[in-house]
Amino acid sequence: MENSALFDVKGKVVLVTGGAKGIGRMISEGFVQNGATVYVSSRDAKACEQACKELNALGKGKADFIAADLYKEESYKKVAEEIKKREGKLHVLVNNSGSNWGESYDTYPGTAWDRVITLNLKSVFQLTQAVTPLLEAASTKDEPARVINIGSVDGLRVPELETFAYSASKAGLHHLSRVLASHLGKRGITSNTVACGPFQSKMMKATLEQFKDVIEANVPMGRIGSPEDVAGTCIFLSSRAGAWVNGATIALDGGTLISGKL
Repeated sequence: MENSALFDVKGKVVLVTGGAKGIGRMISEGFVQNGATVYVSSRDAKACEQACKELNALGKGKADFIAADLYKEESYKKVAEEIKKREGKLHVLVNNSGSNWGESYDTYPGTAWDRVITLNLKSVFQLTQAVTPLLEAASTKDEPARVINIGSVDGLRVPELETFAYSASKAGLHHLSRVLASHLGKRGITSNTVACGPFQSKMMKATLEQFKDVIEANVPMGRIGSPEDVAGTCIFLSSRAGAWVNGATIALDGGTLISGKL
């Protein structure tokens, strides 16, 4: 049971939604640097193309992209068809694409709920549903296919920021992931959640610019998350080492959830 075998993802086909930027990019880079074939997908085709150019320069694995607007239902089938045509199977699906909306309670609009719930929750189910035959095609008894859902600590706690739809959607995602674990486990597919704390991303950019010192002071480890943290967790869940992990929610937050405050 050498490390090189336990954590090997070389040759695996991985789809990362929102994989061109932020946390998704960190995950994509980790897989490519460890020999996987990564497909990044988002509606920003230019960002996907640039990300793939940079990822392919790293060597070992390779990257390509499928431009798709995951707010639209027709995109799920499109992504599944492209993966089927190019690879015939899918070892790992990382549902990372997400949306947020911050606004005061008194003016928080219904359109925010529609937008955030659609991308953060509904699209996760429908894309997973669309690629399930490809995940089944990649699965073996000892090496199941994997679904990794990128959640948030804000779905496990009550956030101070007024992001009502976001925190509710992530709590829903965490439970959806457990429900999928029960249903898909019987089909040779695991489903787990990585509930991320603060990382450098587009979604967190403004918050970190204003409150980074405060945020880090509330993290027992004294820092925000790094690319190695989230990529390493996803590689663990996707490798032989994580083959028997199913239905878990991993808080990847440096201990913020257990940080005591007087």
